[in-house]
Amino acid sequence: MILNKLSVLNYKNIVQAEVAFSPKMNCFFGNNGMGKTNLLDAVYYLSFCKSYINTPDNQAIYNNEEMCVVQGEYDYEGRVEEVFCAIRRRQRKLFKRNKKEYEKLSEHIGLLPLVMVSPADAGLIQGGSDERRRFLDLIISQQDKQYLHALIQYNKALQQRNALLKKQSGDKSLFDVLEMQMERYGTLVFEKRQLLVDELTPIFNDYYQTICQSSEQVSLRYISQLSNGELSEILLRNRERDNILGYTSSGIHKDDLEMTLNHSLIRRMGSQGQNKTYLVALKLAQFTFLNQKGQTSPILLLDDIFDKLDANRVEQIIKLVSGDTFGQIFITDTNRKYLDEILSAMKHDYVLFQVEEGSVQAMEKS
Repeated sequence: MILNKLSVLNYKNIVQAEVAFSPKMNCFFGNNGMGKTNLLDAVYYLSFCKSYINTPDNQAIYNNEEMCVVQGEYDYEGRVEEVFCAIRRRQRKLFKRNKKEYEKLSEHIGLLPLVMVSPADAGLIQGGSDERRRFLDLIISQQDKQYLHALIQYNKALQQRNALLKKQSGDKSLFDVLEMQMERYGTLVFEKRQLLVDELTPIFNDYYQTICQSSEQVSLRYISQLSNGELSEILLRNRERDNILGYTSSGIHKDDLEMTLNHSLIRRMGSQGQNKTYLVALKLAQFTFLNQKGQTSPILLLDDIFDKLDANRVEQIIKLVSGDTFGQIFITDTNRKYLDEILSAMKHDYVLFQVEEGSVQAMEKS
């Protein structure tokens, strides 16, 4: 899959941009705050119907404008796919595929697979378990509609159970029904998350060792209460306790992903360079997984990934992304030197852009 053209109007600080891309490498350079990340975020929005950094929709609209528009034209395995998004203040956002509006935004997820590496990913290591669950869910949802449906249904049942708990309801039959639903959908989510972690870990370890050129071992471990029994039994056992707490204390919404380096939690002992390498390797493993499982090759967005990395690790990443493993790539940096090194190593087509004050300008090839 290739993004051929992107049109942006009033998205964050990008007032207007019409950009045609290379099918392989697209590099953006400019000072901080000029709009490089916002441009990548617009590409991300077309895949996931939301901002990568969770910017509220009304804050994505430039200044006092009434609306913003992001539109992309894709070459999707030989056919053209047009995706259009309009965000209006105080109105529901409009999402269209080939001029036809979606009834549910969830129907769009997975059509345009994408992986983004960003400084915001630091939250995967240092943040709460919700960040790591979201990471797992995002990967599986892009290539498994059944999973996305189960996740949505589980969360609906969870919200209803929490509402009953807050009301101090004594309706046992209703609790039974909701807990059966949570068991049904939660078990599917649990099994698919576990399978993903099992498949992702060796790929991730290989990428990490390639980048750092050492024998450091990285690993992932999925932690879930469902490893110790059926969810319906756990919920029933904890019902009285949950009634006191006023919320559901057990279930897949409490799962976590343990991230280790040399058998220790990386958030406790990892250096800045190790953390950055860990995250880049993890996202490249995500790309490989989606590329193997999906209908089309994902787009790879690399936002300011060389910061906090030594020259050797930068060199290894450049070698990886310049190879044939990856399809279309978008990469940003304030340091044009790194981008020039990537382009000099390329045997494929590329375009170099300068981004300044929200304006995107293609540069002449040297």
